[in-house]
This record gives sequence, structure tokens and C-alpha cells, in this order.
Amino acid sequence: MREIPVEQAVGHVLCHDMTQIVPGRFKGPRFRKGHVVTAEDVPVLLSMGKRSIYVWEMRPGVVHENDAALQLCRLAEGAGCTHASDIKEGKIELKAASDGCFRVRSEALLAVNSVEQVMIATRHGNTAVRAGDKLAGMRVIPLVIEQSVLGQAAAAAGTEPLCEVVPFKLRRVGIVTTGSEVRAGLIKDSFTPVVERKLADFGMECVAHELPGDDVDDVAAAIARVREQDVDLVVCTGGMSVDPDDNTPGAIQRAGAEMVTYGAPVLPGAMLFVGYFDDGTPVLGLPGCVMFAGATIFDLVLPRVAAGIRLTRADIVAYGEGGLCLGCPECHYPICPFGK
Repeated sequence: MREIPVEQAVGHVLCHDMTQIVPGRFKGPRFRKGHVVTAEDVPVLLSMGKRSIYVWEMRPGVVHENDAALQLCRLAEGAGCTHASDIKEGKIELKAASDGCFRVRSEALLAVNSVEQVMIATRHGNTAVRAGDKLAGMRVIPLVIEQSVLGQAAAAAGTEPLCEVVPFKLRRVGIVTTGSEVRAGLIKDSFTPVVERKLADFGMECVAHELPGDDVDDVAAAIARVREQDVDLVVCTGGMSVDPDDNTPGAIQRAGAEMVTYGAPVLPGAMLFVGYFDDGTPVLGLPGCVMFAGATIFDLVLPRVAAGIRLTRADIVAYGEGGLCLGCPECHYPICPFGK
């Protein structure tokens, strides 16, 4: 930082806000901190009584905060992301270009933010976003920064973008509602409508529905029938606990699915089943809590499932930290810590 005559300040960066007072008309910042002085600004500054000002001296190898923010934005902006057209006070934001599942390369983001004087803040990854949603914001801490520091950030980020939005693409769902009491009409099926509402939020609809009862062979046959309807996802409801007459996990495997996990470190939702058929079609076995709880493991995995992202056991295990729902009297999911 140094003091220079106003006439010599063109091209330099202001170190602080500069207030202009026009009696009876205006009082406020005429030039903001970080503003790059132009030739047109000189007479205005002189009219404000400024003969010299404090600036950051621009020199080779030094980058203004606005240009630095753009460089950071390029590190983060992947498929399905778009950045705002303007930079405000040295900050720029990424937004979603479409509905989809927001993904973050978490380890690379941590490495970038470990570089001093730069920062990129994102929303939680593996969550659903809508077109126009804010995804990330970035800036550098000082008004000007050495290009070498930005080079360190780029090296930390690696060759792939830090963020992306994977569009939702699964559309057709087959639902198998187990339970002999439901099949016999002794109780109303209140599970399927809940599942259908949640699926609809991701552009999915139920195109095949079976009520096979509880027998393992009957449930497996029902799964086979809904698969014949060219579905993108199979959802089985009920019969997911460890009671002797809860046969759904076994029936799913008998139908030909390979199990990824039976069980999740999430409450509510510990008895989740995740599997895949040979053609890649996912199958979910949903525990009974999905029927009555505001948010469950189903809500956590659904964004990735809807985007066609294959789940692993490691993905499910990672939900353990943050996987305890606090049971708020009024559920505000996803604006809460559940699953994050």
C-alpha cells in the first residue's frame, strides 16, 4: 500500500471506500475498496477534494481480487454449473444450470482451501438442487494476490472441476408393497402414496405397482413383473426388519439383485436395503419409518439415485456423521443438519 497523487493513480486499486458528499443530494461511497481507478475517475476524485489516495500498487505477477475470483471460479465450475455475470466486492457465485444432484470433490476442495489467502465455500454435496440455486461462492482474502498463490490453488484442485450438477434422469419406477394385511385389504396402503410424493419431487412416477403379500417367492415374482415394465428403479416397501416374517431383503436377492448394503448408520432409516440388478437397475428396500417420519435415509439417498449415480457401501457408511435426525417438532428438511 502506498500514497500517490490522484493523477498517477490510474490502473491502481483503492485500499478503502471513498465517500462523496453532495449537499442535500447524496452521501455515501463513491468508489468502493478494490475499485481500479480509471482516467474518468480522476476529475471526480479531484472534485471530492482528493489530491492523493492510498492504493495497492499493481505490478507484474499480482492479480486484482476480481480477476482472482474468476480464476477460482474456473476451478470449481463443472458440468451443470454456471457463474453469475457480475462480481460483487471481489466475490463471485456458482449457480445450478439445471435440476440435479450437486456433487463436490471434497478432498480437492479441502486442499484448495488449505492454500492461504483463497477460499471457496459450497453447499453440501450429494444433495438435490434446482436450476438457479446457489452452489458455491469464492474470493481471495486480500484486494490483490500473487499469481503464484493462485497457481498453488489450481495445483491443489487437480485437473477436474471441484463441483458439478448431475441431472436427474430416472423416470419410471416400479413399487412392490409387501404385507399380507395390505394385500388382503385389511388395512389401507398408506406407504405407497408417501413414496410416490417423494419420487414426484425428482420427476419420477410409478408405472407398475404390485401387492404380493409376504411370501419370499411371491415378492420375488412381483419384483420380476415390475421389471418387465421397463422401469428405471424398483422400490420395495415394508418387511425390512430382522423379524422372522420380514422377508423383503431375501426376496430382493432371490429376484436377482446384488446387495450393496442391508443396513445404514442413519436414524430413522437403519434398515435400508440397496442393491443393483445385472443391467444396472437400482432397487431400494425401504424401512417402515419412511411412511411416517418427515425425513429418513430415503431422502438422503434419493438425489443420487434419481441422477443415476451408483451407490456404494462406503457412500452409505459416510452418512453416519450427521445421520441422526433430531426429531424437530416441525420438520424443515433439507434445511437442517440431518445427513450433513
